[in-house]
Amino acid sequence: MAKKGKAKKILSIVAKVMVIILLLVVPVASFLTTYLIQKYDVEYTGREITLDWAYVNPFTGYVYLDGLVISEEKSDSVFISMDGLSANMAMLKLFSKTYEIEYIELMKPYINIIEKEKSFNFTDLIKTFTPDSTKVKSDETTRFNLLNIEIVEGKFHYDEKPTPIKYFVEKVNIFSEGLRYDVDTMHYTYSFSSGGGTGKLKGDFNINLKNLDFRLDSKIDSFDLGVVNQYIKDMTNYGVLAATLDAEFKSNGNFKSVESTTAAGKVTVSDFHFGKNEGEDFASFEELAIDIVELSPENYIYHFDSILLKKPFIRYEKYDSLDNFQTMFGQGGQNVAAVNADPYKFNLVIATAEFIFKLSKNVLKSNYKIARLAVSDGDLQFSDYSLGEKFHIASNPFSVTADSLDKRRERIEVQVKSSIQPHGEFWVALSINPRDSSYFDLDYRFHTIPLSMFNPYTKQYTSFSLDRGSMEFKGNWRVRAGEINSDNHLIIIDPRSSKKVRNKDTKWLPVPLALAVLKERGNVIDYDIPITGNINDPNFNFWDAIYDLIKNIFIKPATLPYAMKVNNAERKLEESLSMPWGMEEHTLSETQNKFIEKMIVFLKENPAAYITIVPQHHTVKEQEFILLFEAKKHYFLANHGMKADAFSESDSIKVQKMSIKDVGFVAYLDAHDNSDLLFTVQHKASHLIKQSLVDSRYQDLLKARQTAFLSLFKKEKLDDRVKILAGKNVVPYNWFSFYEITYGGKFPDYLREAHNDLHELDNRSSREKYKNDREKISNGK
Repeated sequence: MAKKGKAKKILSIVAKVMVIILLLVVPVASFLTTYLIQKYDVEYTGREITLDWAYVNPFTGYVYLDGLVISEEKSDSVFISMDGLSANMAMLKLFSKTYEIEYIELMKPYINIIEKEKSFNFTDLIKTFTPDSTKVKSDETTRFNLLNIEIVEGKFHYDEKPTPIKYFVEKVNIFSEGLRYDVDTMHYTYSFSSGGGTGKLKGDFNINLKNLDFRLDSKIDSFDLGVVNQYIKDMTNYGVLAATLDAEFKSNGNFKSVESTTAAGKVTVSDFHFGKNEGEDFASFEELAIDIVELSPENYIYHFDSILLKKPFIRYEKYDSLDNFQTMFGQGGQNVAAVNADPYKFNLVIATAEFIFKLSKNVLKSNYKIARLAVSDGDLQFSDYSLGEKFHIASNPFSVTADSLDKRRERIEVQVKSSIQPHGEFWVALSINPRDSSYFDLDYRFHTIPLSMFNPYTKQYTSFSLDRGSMEFKGNWRVRAGEINSDNHLIIIDPRSSKKVRNKDTKWLPVPLALAVLKERGNVIDYDIPITGNINDPNFNFWDAIYDLIKNIFIKPATLPYAMKVNNAERKLEESLSMPWGMEEHTLSETQNKFIEKMIVFLKENPAAYITIVPQHHTVKEQEFILLFEAKKHYFLANHGMKADAFSESDSIKVQKMSIKDVGFVAYLDAHDNSDLLFTVQHKASHLIKQSLVDSRYQDLLKARQTAFLSLFKKEKLDDRVKILAGKNVVPYNWFSFYEITYGGKFPDYLREAHNDLHELDNRSSREKYKNDREKISNGK
């Protein structure tokens, strides 16, 4: 009995010791883990590693590290930190040579990734933990499983030094069932938010780690694309981009080949703005929506339900050297080429452009289909600042429509139409064989375009403005197997030049003589210009123009009396209904005085009659003239050491004739504003001269015109029968500001006679066929 009691006592003691040992294993293992990690961290990893505490259970395989921080190599800067890391290893499977981490979870990890020219800030860790392939022995019976990987509420920072780029994402949640030794494919679900901006992304991702096949199902919600500004900055001298991306799509393919990608879904880019700064766009659009039914470049499939572009805006500006896009991207895009040639730089914008190019390069070879293509409410603008005065034209609203662009159809129909600002319209209709572009029909018409719109060019290269005239250009092309059969018709109705402009900016050509030779009896220039031959080598038939020119030279002199009657009738009618004002002009000419005297006689003879004046102000152009005059005056006074009160009338004439491209004047403007983002004389002048001064001078000009106009009426005490209404800011059809005159109470005899004379002349054969066009011009249409 004693022996049994002693054995029982020993067993009890052993059991207690075992329990004590078991109870101590976990805290001891946890303590040792904390101690060993922090003692040997630099020796084995090259990094300083700290943690608040650790929990290790060698019996269950559970590990938890709290407050884990891993520093950068040879630095105390944080590389990785997290609230906690937990993992569990399947201990029993170790006996079957299977290393299986059943799950690993990172709680609120912070990861800072830094890219240098040839490496990342974790390259040293890869080298440290990559086994030596010459020493590792293959053991096919050893298996490794990494399962149930989860990142919760992470924050990842990316810092690319070469470009440089800084960006981060937050609220990163990633879950994967992990990877088994006998399975090549990993599946992930992910979601994260853009850091420092708006936008959320979520989706599912599958990748075969062996052959790099992938499958992606993703949704992007209101993602701010402002991050790309850092890439744009690297290849531009200036510029800002803003846009929002929404997308929901599915795709699959292989990372080794872009062409292998297949995709379906919707992509929408909205509120796109790109330009000099946040307030000055060079390009923008309200929305670009692409609905993809199936996209597969490798299989030559490009099937879109719709491609819709709303309110696109493009502004192209030409300067004395280069243009707005070349000043941004460098001459010939040299900035982009330099970035693209740098092997140590990755540029997301260039990479995206290359990706899209690779996706789309097989379009024309494929059986493409776009059920609906539309561009709506576009605004395309062109400004030329290289001239003596600014030229501006716009296509607005601009639209393109095409239903069912399908290569399987016999014909594709595309229509383009737009108003031209400030005046005019155009439309183009294209019908093309999608399988052979050498078969197409093209019809077009540009009409109701005033010649005066091109005065900045005519003044620059001829010294003459055009204060009257309307142009139409229309035609139709029938091209079969590349062989052209086309009619092209140019009509210029009632062209007329004004007085010669004397300025150092201008060259000289005898425009009045040219018009006299080119115009036909009906005061029109009307030429057919057939184009034939092959599309690659067209033939222009100018015989109609040459024949009309010869005819005008030898036959028209006999019709000069008729032409003079037409001109006199037109001028009488025009002068009776409007009074034009030249740029900066505020005194009455002899002709204007005579016309006002005629109106005075009319009012005296008709006591119940009155006259109403509606000023039509070409405000934009006249203020440009005032701005440039005041800037040149500023330079003139400084250059001559004069004070403003010494500025004389002769000095004023000298300033008016001074070229805005004068080297001294431009240097003076540059000296007063050294901004690198002012490319035109007009913009530089606006920084020198306050807008308030321009407004004041302009108001003085309008008052002076009104005073001059009313002076003769006041002298005869008839000014109470002349009503001057509020003016309108317009771009006049004939370019110059004018007073629009209407008569109340009774219609003047001289106006009725002018109408009758012109009506009679318009009904003659040489002018009758242009009657409708003239009516459109007279109505400003």
